[in-house]
Amino acid sequence: MVKGPGLYSDIGKKARDLLYKDYQADHKFTVTTYTSTGVAITSTGIKKGELFLADVSTQLKNKNITTDVKVDTNSNLLTTITVDEPAPGLKTIFSFIIPDQRSGKVELQYQHEYAGISTSIGLTANPSVNFSGVIGNNSLAVGTDLSFDTASGNFTKFNTGLNFTHSDLIASLTLNNKGDTLTASYYHYVSPLTNTSVGAEFSHSFSSNENTLTIGTQHALDPLTNVKARVNNFGRASALIQHEWRPKSLFTISGEVDTRAIEKSAKIGLALALKP
Repeated sequence: MVKGPGLYSDIGKKARDLLYKDYQADHKFTVTTYTSTGVAITSTGIKKGELFLADVSTQLKNKNITTDVKVDTNSNLLTTITVDEPAPGLKTIFSFIIPDQRSGKVELQYQHEYAGISTSIGLTANPSVNFSGVIGNNSLAVGTDLSFDTASGNFTKFNTGLNFTHSDLIASLTLNNKGDTLTASYYHYVSPLTNTSVGAEFSHSFSSNENTLTIGTQHALDPLTNVKARVNNFGRASALIQHEWRPKSLFTISGEVDTRAIEKSAKIGLALALKP
């Protein structure tokens, strides 16, 4: 893909990944193996309290075509076929879930030096249509994200966003939930030597007049070990440590505590990902 403003989903992504990625309160175990023909098989198990969820997925790559098939504990079969760059800057994604006959969807993504467009349509008689577009360059981008339900004739989603990127910082401003939620985020890359960065996200809901502020940071203790921490204005503090004990195999411990109710037990999450 050519460099440019990216897609709408890239607006504020760096700050979101810093503040929310890899944090969890569950126990997760993932094992990936490869067959002699190059097929990747991934088994995942998640323990949520007394509930245990599992799925098995396979991935096959043939030139520029990637096929992903996943089966979960509810006997749902999710298939995704991705054709990468059938034309320069273009990506085609076809997905469906069996036995849900209304789940079929086709998505087209196109990235240009000054624009990024993503559009999808459901494969039903009265489909939902989604369109997102971004214009700009590597430094400044503005875009919108729309969803239209042809059955009801109403817009189900209407979001707009602005993204500013500098050499070591990214700032974004989005208006979501049909204009009800205003979110501003900030990401600053402090030191490339220690992978140190800080970020913050502030959201305001006009309907409830509620504000949410989350601040976080990450730092590399060594080339194989990262630590992250965050806190929000509701007093919830979280931290995690992630260690790459062998190439592509990660062990993560995360925890969250409510500082306004210390007597409550802390939430502890564990994640182990094994890859050959």
